[in-house]
Amino acid sequence: MPDQSAPKPARIFSRSERQAMYDIINARRDVRNEFLPDPIDERALRRLLEAAHAAPSVGFMQPWNFILIRDAVRKAEVHRAFARANDEAAEMFPDDRQAAYRALKLEGIRKAPLNMVVTCDRERGGKVVLGRTHNRDMDLYSTVCAVQNLWLAARAEGIGVGWVSIFDHEDVKSLLGIPDHVELVAYLCLGYVADLFDQPELAARGWRQRIPLDDLIMNEYWHE
Repeated sequence: MPDQSAPKPARIFSRSERQAMYDIINARRDVRNEFLPDPIDERALRRLLEAAHAAPSVGFMQPWNFILIRDAVRKAEVHRAFARANDEAAEMFPDDRQAAYRALKLEGIRKAPLNMVVTCDRERGGKVVLGRTHNRDMDLYSTVCAVQNLWLAARAEGIGVGWVSIFDHEDVKSLLGIPDHVELVAYLCLGYVADLFDQPELAARGWRQRIPLDDLIMNEYWHE
């Protein structure tokens, strides 16, 4: 009987397969207002969730859960929590930036046909988890890997994803009944898209520009 624990020959991917992966990475965008109303195909959604569930996780603890939100009333409740925090955020910017901030379209919560919450169960795997003994936050990092997997799979499927971060996490946890020991890592809006920016929207609007990669690479130790 074959030894299931023995490593197998590593698959070699073709040049076109490798290029497709890089194309998807470079074409990924944070979608804010470009969602179409069409419901997401359930088979495609399952593929996205399977891609997320295939993410690496410290100690193979798989700390994530996925809450799927389609109900308009529930989304409206979350949107009100977002609106409160968004008004607070606008006041933090200088006067000359506030109008530009408020002009950004951040309506994905109500417009996207599907909202998804990705959580991290900080007690999964017990008190001692291989690889997490000296950095408790490794479970959070693992959950973010699941989000990235889902995001890239969604781009391949023609499904846009927007990550909403402007809200009080405790407000939303209370709305969704999330236990205290479970961390809300990502609130995502998902839906098919017809149009996307050629570059990140904040870069296109002049808020930020991509930092040259060579400015971020250091050899052997930290140096300016």
